[in-house]
Amino acid sequence: MENHQTIPPPPSKPPRVTSRTARLLTANVRQSLVKAGFVAVLLAVGGLLIWLLTSLLATATLQSANQPGTPQETASPAAPSATPRPSLPVKGVSPLDFRVGDCFKDFDPEAIESTVVACGTDHSAQLVAAHRYEAADSYPGGEAMKAKAREACQSAALTDKSNAYDLTYRLAYPSTASWGQGDRRVDCYVTSAAGNIIKSSLLP
Repeated sequence: MENHQTIPPPPSKPPRVTSRTARLLTANVRQSLVKAGFVAVLLAVGGLLIWLLTSLLATATLQSANQPGTPQETASPAAPSATPRPSLPVKGVSPLDFRVGDCFKDFDPEAIESTVVACGTDHSAQLVAAHRYEAADSYPGGEAMKAKAREACQSAALTDKSNAYDLTYRLAYPSTASWGQGDRRVDCYVTSAAGNIIKSSLLP
């Protein structure tokens, strides 16, 4: 593509400037300079304010990003309450009332009630992890709940004290009947086949 340039006509003879015209032109120039200077100052101040606001917002955003996130509550918690029991031992505790961290004496996974004891006393099992389904969920089936309980077991971080015992993972999950009664929790226990030989909590 060719470049085309328009050449302006040569300037006409400049007008003669009288002293009155010169003063007016000088005054206009000064006024223009004052206005231009005022506009420049306003632009500079405005630019500085925008820069400061941008810097403050960026700093606030960075600080917020560096802070640890606040845990979010869900309608259905992933695990039962870990609130300490007022006094131990407690006999006749229903599996629906078990809490993660509970230690059990003479534990029988098929029993409808168990005895919760202090973890510093002799016991044979501990509830180390759990997962709770949403109240509105449909019954997922036994195999799906077994898989979810295994995931809970894998996520359980046991202490080094667990190495002193021959432990077995036991899974528990709702039946169709208990699901209909509101049971939504799958549990992971560690148990000792040797009986009440565990003498401490196996959770951090």
